[in-house]
Amino acid sequence: MKFNMSAAGNSTMAGTAMNGTTAGAGSTSGAATAAGSRGGGGGGGEVDSEMLMFNIDIVILSLLAVLVFLRLPRAIARLWKTSEWTRGHLLWYSRFPGNPSQRVVWGNDTGLPYTGGDYTTDSSHTLHGTELQRVSKKGTPIDVSYPPHIVSTPASFRPMLTLLHKRITPGVSLSHLVIMSIYLGVLIFPAFWETNAFTDPVRFGWLAVGQYPFVFGFATKNNILGALMGAGYEKLNFMHRFVGRLVVLSANVHGLGYCYKYLLNKTFQESIARPSNYWGLIALICMDCLFFFSTDFWRKRAYNIFIATHISSICLLLAATMMHKRSTVLWVYATIGIYGLDVLLRIVKTRFATATVRILPGLGVTRVEVPDINAGWRAGQHVRVRVFSSGMGLFGWSEIHPFTIASTAHGPEGLVLMCKKTGSWTRKLYGIAQRPESAYEDGSRKVKVMIEGPYGGPGHRMFASFSAAVFVVGGSGITFALSSIQELIQQDLDGKSRVKYIHLIWTVQDPCRPKLHEFFESVIDNVTDMRTGYKDERAISGVIIGVCGPVGLADTVFQDVGKVDRRKRDDIGGIEVHEETFGW
Repeated sequence: MKFNMSAAGNSTMAGTAMNGTTAGAGSTSGAATAAGSRGGGGGGGEVDSEMLMFNIDIVILSLLAVLVFLRLPRAIARLWKTSEWTRGHLLWYSRFPGNPSQRVVWGNDTGLPYTGGDYTTDSSHTLHGTELQRVSKKGTPIDVSYPPHIVSTPASFRPMLTLLHKRITPGVSLSHLVIMSIYLGVLIFPAFWETNAFTDPVRFGWLAVGQYPFVFGFATKNNILGALMGAGYEKLNFMHRFVGRLVVLSANVHGLGYCYKYLLNKTFQESIARPSNYWGLIALICMDCLFFFSTDFWRKRAYNIFIATHISSICLLLAATMMHKRSTVLWVYATIGIYGLDVLLRIVKTRFATATVRILPGLGVTRVEVPDINAGWRAGQHVRVRVFSSGMGLFGWSEIHPFTIASTAHGPEGLVLMCKKTGSWTRKLYGIAQRPESAYEDGSRKVKVMIEGPYGGPGHRMFASFSAAVFVVGGSGITFALSSIQELIQQDLDGKSRVKYIHLIWTVQDPCRPKLHEFFESVIDNVTDMRTGYKDERAISGVIIGVCGPVGLADTVFQDVGKVDRRKRDDIGGIEVHEETFGW
């Protein structure tokens, strides 16, 4: 396996911002009458709006099931080996293996083995034409067991996939736009079928309530859809924001429609005094608060206010919805069940430990080591960290932040995080680590932490099943690349990786920008030229590109991948991109 590293300029360092989520939604004001579940106007026939929305939800679930079915082959391939069942779900402690693999080179001339260490210098030229074998410390051969490779898209559909990956706006691709358009189209039908929003806004109330479970489902850190599709919650967050906005819009059409009726008939005071109606008004206020405090201003400048208003408004919203109309109980209970499952799994995935923190002054980074946790994650996954220390401020304990794990599982260092000093929270953590009092000889300090995770990562995609891996990272995104490369090297030593070429591109703050598509084409040429060893007895299994950094960097990578010659891309078995971006 050959490893190259390129240093290139580009990209402004972005902090690890917690991207907020948009509102959950609500049924709002309006008269709670027997006709409340009917769509009026237009067609003349009566339509049960409640049953209509139930059927629409079934349609949406069916469409989501199709997406899960398309991901099923990769899920089966990944979980084919029982060793994958315990990776990437729960953090735990495992005794560090004392007998790591070694590489043995069998010479063609002497037939005698040359035993080398785990890592070698650039000796690829001298190894040409030789056969490599992996053995343990005891000298016993290690059975080679390469992971199965399942292509994400058949070769005939790759041009379409390239088009779908085209960026429309920063962080939003054409595929995102297509998914949102289909979802919107499904909801437009019940919104206007045999009803008139101007004369009978009941339908929009049911439209809002019917989307409660989906808004919460797309937002939770642990959700069934993400687990089945192999997608982290951050990948589904765009749907949470999109559906949440549709729900807020529907709720306001519903509520303001009735307010207009009451004002037109000069009965607003009497009508709003009815319990069902003022509970609907409370639900509408909660809905608008969720939307207002979910804007970029609050998420980025006052994250604690965003979280506090989100939690309080959601709790009151669900209660007010049931008090507004009792027949909404089915959707409210389903929503509570989804959120309750998420809270339960968060508790299960939470660990309390003592961490060692030390500063890396040249990088402006705080290194956090948790030796009591050393297993349970996959390379590229992240955890959410809460620090319990007076140095974090009065309410510092209430903040939780995501960081990519910088170490590999089952390693001697345990769980390692690199926290770039970019915001107030990370600056306080840096300040704790550089305090002179009660420091150990190596300059480190101890703090109590809460670690929740792991989350995200490659999902059903297995980096070790590809023939080559390219990592394009910006700034502190190097932690993603380092852990992934370490894991690939260890899997290669264990005979469990097809990867024979690794290229690392680390972009830093500099006005120049690398021509990434030229890097990608050079990787393809190198892989096709390296045809030695057992790995080449099977077809070349494509190139995986892992990108971690600002949204703009990921957009650039997708754009440059589209510039790669189609024939070369097909010869190599396709190019796939896995992105982990700052600022969810």
